[in-house]
Amino acid sequence: MDNLVGYILMALMMSIIPGTDTVLIMKNTIAHGPKAGRFTILGMATGLTFWTFIAVLGLSVVISQSVFLFNTIKYVGAAYLLYLGIRSFFSKSSFSIESVQAEGNPDSQKSSKNYFKDAYLQGAVSNILNPKTVLIYITFMPQFIDLNGNVTQQLIILGLILTLIAVSWFLTLVYLLGHVKKWLRKPKFQNIFQKSTGVMLIGFGVKTVI
Repeated sequence: MDNLVGYILMALMMSIIPGTDTVLIMKNTIAHGPKAGRFTILGMATGLTFWTFIAVLGLSVVISQSVFLFNTIKYVGAAYLLYLGIRSFFSKSSFSIESVQAEGNPDSQKSSKNYFKDAYLQGAVSNILNPKTVLIYITFMPQFIDLNGNVTQQLIILGLILTLIAVSWFLTLVYLLGHVKKWLRKPKFQNIFQKSTGVMLIGFGVKTVI
């Protein structure tokens, strides 16, 4: 691999720059607690791992060269972001996962588990259906690959590094949000935040197809 330090710094910058993942993780953490945020991160990591295997198999190049396949991923991904944005914008009030679990109500705990599953799926689906993820693997990673070495092995390592960096950054973000949740969990703030993130997700969805 060429310039591994440069790759790590670039991967860190790409993770820190706010995007769809940041919005989803912040939305779920603030509305439903740190555990929901961590499940969203787990889903995001699943999506990145999926594309790592796709890149290793060489299918990322095939997808990038197929207008039909690329556009299918692009528009389905955009539709999903619009769906999440609209749902968040029109959602009424958020419930607290932590307080619900403390009550020990079986039905409430079942709802909690369902939401954690939903948070995981949001993170996974938004990454798997994000065409920009494909572009990262076919434009960004190849710049740091030594063609004289084992390309498959290098792709796996670079993909894992990207995933670990992104997960580490977002876990830090969830940790920080967890410490200021007393302020962020105020009903008025949650209402404003949900509508704001709804608009941002809709914006990302529209931007994806432009």
